[in-house]
Amino acid sequence: MSGTAAALLETERLIGEPWEERHRGDAVALFGDPAVAAWIWPAERDDSGPRTPAEADALVERFIGHWTEHGIGMWRLTERASGEFVGQAGLQQANVEGELKMEVGWTLLPSHWGKGYATEAGAAALAHGFETAGLDEIVSFTLPHNRASRNVMEKLGMTHVRDFVHVGLPHALYLAER
Repeated sequence: MSGTAAALLETERLIGEPWEERHRGDAVALFGDPAVAAWIWPAERDDSGPRTPAEADALVERFIGHWTEHGIGMWRLTERASGEFVGQAGLQQANVEGELKMEVGWTLLPSHWGKGYATEAGAAALAHGFETAGLDEIVSFTLPHNRASRNVMEKLGMTHVRDFVHVGLPHALYLAER
């Protein structure tokens, strides 16, 4: 996958583009939001809570680097109709019990929760992973009590494989195969 040109992610209602330095303000808004942080970095973690602007900048650098290294990554999402920033979705490498796997994930601003955007973007990211990037399997995982994300995974046709510990916390692991 390395060397693949960064692609747009397009759905009926969303446009996704790879993160760029000019998007740092959006990263601060997304990862600095306390409701978002409660799911990504819950109180049980040593590094819990919203990200500072410098930490959000570091995340953008990581996303840019992932595209550069792997030719695939997270897309910054905007609503097609309004151009409003929605959040992110895409594919990234993740460590699952010591093994590198490609993960599909999404993080949306709370004002866009419940609109079906995670499912819409997740489906497009899975299609890109299987059809364009040639992946054979893609995982996703979340905290066991994150029913909203688990519902998205199930709507995407992913199968709950098992529970495992990730970053010191229990997680539910889902799998999609080509």
